[in-house]
Amino acid sequence: MLLAKIFFTFLKIGAFTIGGAYAMIPLIKREVCQKNNWVSEEEFLDGLAAAQSCPGPIAVNISIYIGYHISKGKGMLIAVLGTILPSTLIIMLIAALFNKYAEASLVQKAFHALRPAVVALIAIPLYQMSQKAGINLRNFWFPLSTAILVGVLTISPVYLILLTAVFSILQSSRKV
Repeated sequence: MLLAKIFFTFLKIGAFTIGGAYAMIPLIKREVCQKNNWVSEEEFLDGLAAAQSCPGPIAVNISIYIGYHISKGKGMLIAVLGTILPSTLIIMLIAALFNKYAEASLVQKAFHALRPAVVALIAIPLYQMSQKAGINLRNFWFPLSTAILVGVLTISPVYLILLTAVFSILQSSRKV
């Protein structure tokens, strides 16, 4: 029964979220933290940080984390399957129909109309996560400089993660 609930929860998340993994975050959080109480908000943020740090799609990584947290290996597999099944089927359908309808005016307008909604769906969890992470005017420089280094100067996030880890280790060793 629990595995079915995990599957259908992640199937719903995968099926009804447009805009990719970052747009899924509010829905995943609501489903796993508030509706089903499978993890606390702190555990969710830890899982999200781990999901972003690991290679692969964030949505799959967070479903691995949550599924494993709930029901170990079986929960992990069921959550991943629920997450990827809708997008896999939709992508296969789009690929089959894309060449025929890609240039249609209605299709072009629909994709264009979705862009602002996707931006909002990404901005909202970003704001919520920054509040939970304690970002304020005193330490805002760090995420801002990271965004500039990655987004504008195209420095690989891997280097920044490693640099942050080294910096954190040095800081914690100075306090001891």
